[in-house]
Amino acid sequence: MNERDQTRDKYNPQAIEAKWQAFWEQNSSFRATESDPRQKYYLLVMFPYPSGRIHMGHVRNYTIGDLIARFQRLRGYNVLHPMGWDAFGMPAENAAIKQNTHPRAWTYHNIDTMRRELKSMGLSYDWQRELATCNPDYAHWEQELFLKLYEKGLVYRKLSQVNWDPVDQTVLANEQVIDGKGWRSGAAVERKELSQWFLKITAYAEELLEGIQQLESGWPETVRSMQTHWIGKSHGLEFAFPIEGRSETLPVYTTRPDTLMGVTFCSIAAEHPLAKEVAARNPAAQQFILSCQSAGTSEEAIERLEKKGFDTGLRAIHPLTQQRVPIFIANFVLMNYGTGAVMAVPAHDQRDFEFAKSYQLPIRVVIQPLTETLTSDRMTAAYTGPGILCNSDRFDGLETEVAKQKIIETFVEMGIGRATTQYRLRDWGISRQRYWGNPIPIIHCPACGLVPVPVDQLPVRLPEEVELLGQGNPLVRHPSWKECRCPRCGQAAQRETDTMDTFTESSWYFLRYCCPDFQGPLDPQRVNHWMPVDQYVGGIEHAVLHLLYARFFHKALRDCGLVACDEPFSRLLTQGMVRKDTFRCPEHGWRYPEEVSQQGDGLCCIACSAPIQVGRNEKMSKSKQNVVDPNDIIQGYGADTARLFMLFAAPPEQDLEWNDHGVDGAWRFLNRLWRMVQEVAALPYQPPARSMPQEAALRLLRTKTHETIDKVTRDVQRFQFNTGISAVMELVNAVQEWLNPATASDRSPELLALLREAAEAAVILLNPYVPHVTEELWQLLGHAQPLCQHQWPVVDPEALQRDEITLVVQVNGKLRARLTVAAAADQAVVEAAALAEPAVQPHLAGRSIQKMVWVPGRLLNIVVR
Repeated sequence: MNERDQTRDKYNPQAIEAKWQAFWEQNSSFRATESDPRQKYYLLVMFPYPSGRIHMGHVRNYTIGDLIARFQRLRGYNVLHPMGWDAFGMPAENAAIKQNTHPRAWTYHNIDTMRRELKSMGLSYDWQRELATCNPDYAHWEQELFLKLYEKGLVYRKLSQVNWDPVDQTVLANEQVIDGKGWRSGAAVERKELSQWFLKITAYAEELLEGIQQLESGWPETVRSMQTHWIGKSHGLEFAFPIEGRSETLPVYTTRPDTLMGVTFCSIAAEHPLAKEVAARNPAAQQFILSCQSAGTSEEAIERLEKKGFDTGLRAIHPLTQQRVPIFIANFVLMNYGTGAVMAVPAHDQRDFEFAKSYQLPIRVVIQPLTETLTSDRMTAAYTGPGILCNSDRFDGLETEVAKQKIIETFVEMGIGRATTQYRLRDWGISRQRYWGNPIPIIHCPACGLVPVPVDQLPVRLPEEVELLGQGNPLVRHPSWKECRCPRCGQAAQRETDTMDTFTESSWYFLRYCCPDFQGPLDPQRVNHWMPVDQYVGGIEHAVLHLLYARFFHKALRDCGLVACDEPFSRLLTQGMVRKDTFRCPEHGWRYPEEVSQQGDGLCCIACSAPIQVGRNEKMSKSKQNVVDPNDIIQGYGADTARLFMLFAAPPEQDLEWNDHGVDGAWRFLNRLWRMVQEVAALPYQPPARSMPQEAALRLLRTKTHETIDKVTRDVQRFQFNTGISAVMELVNAVQEWLNPATASDRSPELLALLREAAEAAVILLNPYVPHVTEELWQLLGHAQPLCQHQWPVVDPEALQRDEITLVVQVNGKLRARLTVAAAADQAVVEAAALAEPAVQPHLAGRSIQKMVWVPGRLLNIVVR
């Protein structure tokens, strides 16, 4: 380890980082084992899609996770900190077509590149647990899990409305539909009915909702609220409208029974059986239904639609008033939601209001707000708030919540309805019409129907020879792969050609990390050793889909006996985005930062010298070209500088605004730390101080050291990483003051011991932030044991007891002075000193004191008038 001694006079991050990364890898410094007797701590960061290169969002996410992992190791925990790759998905197919290669080759090339880049950041991963979801072994065990859920009745296949991209010829998730168009092709999305595979997440709706309460102390309120809304538990009334002249009825469900007397029409989905019946004998209805297929199935898409309908000629009978109301086929009603039929109350539902205005249908106000009187002829929008019922016969004068219950009771007593609880949550459609995904292990047999692939015949492997055209499902076109024999009867059959949604892979990868070499889906003993994840770190954009699917999948696997705990992630930290100014040239469009130069007071395009328009500070993205390559920062400044800037520039939950000057500042501080430790190491050796000195000035230095230890410990635990760095910076400043050459002759053995204690504390406290340079400095201070194997410093309570403290004095909330008083001074003593303070007296002259606000140990606020 002495090969770097000759360069220690100058901070050389490239040499230092290469040295310590090699050391950690050679010594398996971060390998986690179940046999370790220490208490476990599972730190997990959301694994990346191997797109080709890491970006600054990766750097921030993984630096935050690594800080927590290193901190917990130093505190004595057996830390599991794994990494892998979310490697299936459409982008690999698209890239393979563009680059004339195979998705597997493209994916593994990217994994190799990104692994090298992540290792260059000094991340303390247990690389022996690395996994890639496209690996046949991972696909094998996932297929077996699919069959376990199939056996438990949690997997089924049915006809369903989907978002269909007519260009890519594939199903799109609601989130992949942007402004009514496919996210990749840009084609207008159609509504189509296809046979799809579903996971029955609705079977766990109530447990998922109840589980959110268990996560109250560990998950952000925003995420818990988003999941609660997505699950969408509601209480309401289920009943049916009789249909004039027919024996069948029109079942509906409403969460607003208080508005029932305001129904003026009913709406049904284009796929509703009644709509199909009408269309069979009415070409105009058939044409309208076809036009409905041009809209997507997401709520966002429905909201943007111009509300259109077709009068079926059928009339529903209001169950209380016996009034006839028309039944319309409407383009904004979906068959997948509720019963596919809606009671329409235009005065109190905005969609219904817009529809009624378009088709000159009656608008009947049945709820009056407390602050105004509504009339239908003056309404410009539906009133959806609470109020008092009117025009509602026997229910007039009731408050909305009371009316809801009273109307439900009436329907139950009459035997024409029932109180029900429903959920907004819908079952998870996992079918994807693409090649690069995990095959669904089901065989379609003409005689036997749906037949699971026998476990001993797994995995179903993707064919290597495949024609990728960018349209449709290559597995459907493959000449031989889908052809097989039924494992039950031996007849000719076909494989399922849909592959699984990639959210399936990310719904259990955290469990596979616990036993990546196990010859089976999961080893319950090893899984239960590590689970639940103690701290999960990732982006807020995964608040609903990934995190909700993972919670469901975990609970389903628990019920299969593969894991014991109820929730997979005890604590969740969602970090903000990395943002940077955008630059736009009138001729060349968006420009990268390196394509812009300073010209006078403004910026110009290097290519054409045109003035640059500086746009909004936005999330770094290749499309806006406002990106900074992490490798440029690492090669120029070192990984520790990049890490320090990311952790210092903003609290982790907030967005981080990229600032080149901030990177320079982080670099300068590390150089200052380097010089300080060098100076302390060059002093005559004294063991670090272990007790309080008598001299007041020396007592302050030791107090500063232990206050810093205390603050950084608490700040890291609270994810206030930036203030922890600030505290260490103050400690470094304090040490440097004592290293002033003017004090050289006064350096007693006691002072030398205190300086060494302070320097060592600064190095240890910064180790989770900047591991390479602190390892080198630790060695420079004479330690043979690597810092990653050391222990976090312990606060000496005696050192936190100050003889004197500094208080803030305010007048009407404005800072007017700082007072240094005895630490034991009571309020009366502080008040007297504050009133006598020359800087305070001018602000009290001619004014009367109303009260004194005293915050012990911190401030005194004098309120005057």
